Parts: sequence; structure tokens; C-alpha cells
Amino acid sequence: MKRKLTLITASLLLASGAALAQTQGVTKDEIVLGSIQDLSGPLAGFGKQVRFGMMLRVDEANEQGGVNGRKLRLVVEDSGYEPRRAVLAAQKLVNQDRIFAMVGHIGTAQNMAAMPVQFQKNVINFLPVTAAREMYEPFHRLKYSFAATYYDQMRMAVPMMVKQKDAKKVCVMYQDDEFGLEVLRGAEEGLKTIGMAFTDRTSFKRGATDFSSQMQKLASSQCDFVVMGTIIRETIGGIATARRLGFNPTFLGSSASYTDLIHKLGGPAMNGFYSTMTVQNPYLDDASQPIRFWANKYKTKFNEDPTVFSVYGYTIIDAFIRAAGKAGQNLSTDSFIKAMDTMVIPPDIFGSAEMTFGPQKRLGSNASRLSQIQDGRWKVVSDYFKTN
Repeated sequence: MKRKLTLITASLLLASGAALAQTQGVTKDEIVLGSIQDLSGPLAGFGKQVRFGMMLRVDEANEQGGVNGRKLRLVVEDSGYEPRRAVLAAQKLVNQDRIFAMVGHIGTAQNMAAMPVQFQKNVINFLPVTAAREMYEPFHRLKYSFAATYYDQMRMAVPMMVKQKDAKKVCVMYQDDEFGLEVLRGAEEGLKTIGMAFTDRTSFKRGATDFSSQMQKLASSQCDFVVMGTIIRETIGGIATARRLGFNPTFLGSSASYTDLIHKLGGPAMNGFYSTMTVQNPYLDDASQPIRFWANKYKTKFNEDPTVFSVYGYTIIDAFIRAAGKAGQNLSTDSFIKAMDTMVIPPDIFGSAEMTFGPQKRLGSNASRLSQIQDGRWKVVSDYFKTN
């Protein structure tokens, strides 16, 4: 009888060990997280900042003992903002590094390319740095997104701004890919609500650096309001080209163009540019003491000023820590999802809107607001507006 009980106990221990082994990326003392950033392509400025923000929060958590006794280990791969490289990076992270979750992966097309690799191995796509609808639609248990979509940002902001500026001819310049098309479609839908349509439209290929023909086309159409489906250098290049042509409409971009790199690299020509956004850029001399403290802590660690993308990285890891902590000691994909089903993440020092998730709710917040570059820095110029 004693021998039989010993064998039963041993079998149960082996079974529990096997169950633990089934949760990829979780050991008794570690949680392995993966992230794919653009560290060498057109969004390298963003990717570096997201990575630093994530590293700061990981280090903070580990200094405090980790999550339920487990330290976090973050493995970051470079996609160069290329979907094919994102697939290769995802394959490495999922199959070789055996990550528990993909966190803060940057780029719309890159996420869409990588997600099938992850989902095949039951790896969660957690709060990617893109506001495309595909990050939570169609519903998938392994998808979680954190911000109002580019589509909804434009659908709400464009008609509001067009009426405010009394614009007569609304045009668009957009990147010819999934990201740019989301901006285009949202603006188009928003214009319909006020009985308007685009007067003219022009596009460019990802990675383009010359926007002369596009801006000459919009100037010829006498556009007085231009929606920008652009990110960093396309925003700067497009607006700078327009200024040289003496073409000065109201320019409005999405949250993808809300970065201090616009005014730092673009200079005075960027003054007046509007962008939809959520969290505010953390300037070192910000009026808010908590933001100043955080920004200076970041600069001390990385020897450069933080940006809104640094904040995205930091808050994404913070959200993961909250959910993994709530999931308890027996962390698994299922227990993490169960924790997320009732997750409420309150507003933070950066002005984020409250995020809530549920069994059928995979988008944390649909609220966004407007900021404008005034005298070489971003200034919030509207309250939050939510989608209908």
C-alpha cells in the first residue's frame, strides 16, 4: 500500500510538472516576454523608445521581486519595419526563446504577419503598438489592444476639426498599406457624417522620402485641410515640402505621428500640425511633478529624453504585470486570459484614459483627444472624445 501511494504521488508530481511545462515561457522563477520592434528601419526612432520604456518597467518590477516571485525577462527582435522580417522574428521568439506573450509589437502589417505564428503556439499578442482594428477584430482570445483605432480616431476627429476650421476642400495623403488605409477609411467615414467627401487624395509607398508630387497635386486642388496617413519622416517631409511650396492648409495626423521627433527633426515648419493622441509627451520640464520625476528617471538610465513611445512601452509592461499578478501563482495562458476578463486599468500620470477588458472586449479604450505643435512642443488642445 505504501509503495502504491508513493507511485501515485510521484505520478501526480510528474503530471503537475508536465502541466507547468505546457505553459511556454513560464518557469518557477521566470516569465519570458518577447517584443518585435523596428530598430533599423523607418520607425527605428519609435522602436528604440518603446524598447527603453519596456526595459525601465521590467527593471523596476524585477528590483521589487518580480511578479508573484517570478522575474521578467524581455527578449527584443528587430523587424526593420518589414512584415517578412517580423515573421522570422516571431518564429525565433516563439519557437527558440519560447516566450509566454508577445508584448508591444510595433507596426500594423508586421503584427498581422506575425500573429499566425504566435497563435499556432498559443502565444498572446498583448497591446501591440499600432491602433489598427485588426489588433482586436475579428475577435480572437489571444488578441488584446490598448488604444482607439486609427479608423475611429479619424472618424471622430476629422469632422470635428473640419467644422472648427470651416474647411471647404478636404484632402488626404496616406501611406499605401494597412496603416494608411485605416486613416483614409476613418476620415472618409467621418466626412460622410457632415455631408462631405475628399476633394483629392494621394498616396506613397512605405519608405518614400520625396513628397513633391503629392504636395503639388494637393496644392493644385486648393485643399485647405489635409489628413495625413503618415508616421515620422513622411509627416516631416510632407509638411516641409508643402511649406516650401507656399501651401499651408490645416494638417491633421493620427496618433502614429504624435511624437516629439516631429518638432525636433522638423523644426519650426511643424508648428500648427495637429495629431490625435492619448498619453501626453513626457517633457523633462513638464508642469506635472510625477511626469517630471519619471522623465528624469528615464533620462538618467538611458541618457536621452523620453517620448510618448517610451511611455507606451512602459505602460504596456505595467499592464502585463497587473494582469499576470492577478492571474496568480499558477500563471498560464488560460489564467492570464481569465484575469484579463475582469481587468480595469485606471488612468495614469500620463493622462491615459481608463482601460477595461472583458470576455468579449479586447480593446481597452476607444477614447482619444487632440494635440497641436505650438512653439516647438506638443500641447493638448481637446478633451477626450469617444466613438459612438
